[in-house]
Amino acid sequence: MERQIRYQREADLEWAHQFTKHPGCERLLSCIQCGTCSGTCPLSIYMDLTPRQVIALVREGFREDVLRSQTIWLCASCYACSVECPQKVSITDIMYRLKREAIRSNLYPKRFPIPVLAREFCDMVRQRGRNSEFWVVFRMAMRSNPKILLSMARTGWELWRKGRLSLRRERIQRINELQYIPATSKEVD
Repeated sequence: MERQIRYQREADLEWAHQFTKHPGCERLLSCIQCGTCSGTCPLSIYMDLTPRQVIALVREGFREDVLRSQTIWLCASCYACSVECPQKVSITDIMYRLKREAIRSNLYPKRFPIPVLAREFCDMVRQRGRNSEFWVVFRMAMRSNPKILLSMARTGWELWRKGRLSLRRERIQRINELQYIPATSKEVD
């Protein structure tokens, strides 16, 4: 992520204020910026922003910087940060909330496979009621990095040959009842 100087006038303080009203994000303003979350995160060395920096940017209202970062997508949801936080800030829940907002706002890093996979998974479940592993991975690869299919071909062939990978695209019965659920959950978000 390209580092730039940010000015307070670029911040959206109303967004930051509204963010704290979502479930799991209520203690965001309690953060004392001690860095425990970054120190306990097993993946922080791979992140473009540390968890502590993400919390600081959210609190200050730098919405796009946070939503475009790779950090929220690299969170392994191990809850180490939340467990160790002396202020009981639920950092993992904040990361989940940021992921949902990044997808909804189309602000995630382009061609980064993790958010593409999340979107493809949700679209497939919404349309068919089930996830077909082969097709969701295939669609993710085609939208992020088609070359990755070459590295997966041998494993995919072996899984298919041994009956561990299906190419079928299954659909549940009464899909209209399932499609009602995501529509109403958007109203809650």
